[in-house]
Amino acid sequence: LSMKTKVMHLANLPLLSPVLVTVDGTDVFLYRRSAEGSGPAGEILAIGNECPHQGGNLCDGWIDGDIVTCPLHGWEFDLRTGVCMTIPGERVPGYRATVEDGAVYLEPAD
Repeated sequence: LSMKTKVMHLANLPLLSPVLVTVDGTDVFLYRRSAEGSGPAGEILAIGNECPHQGGNLCDGWIDGDIVTCPLHGWEFDLRTGVCMTIPGERVPGYRATVEDGAVYLEPAD
């Protein structure tokens, strides 16, 4: 994923239920939640789905606030940045999600 890419219609992304999309061969974990001041689409967070430890699917993990916990061995990742909160220096890719004309777009985070 090297540029802004349409990944799905907003109507297909439920609130508070992780969704897995594949973009250019990369699995990305999307999570939509309502947030004050975020507009009718809510806030959409997006990070790489594969835990760098042993390949666990983060979309199958547990979400608490801004943190998702890998279901295999408990590594925790920040949904906003992809940074691992458990092991310093580890991370998954982070993505910026935007909504235009009812569609969700992803692009690499800075």
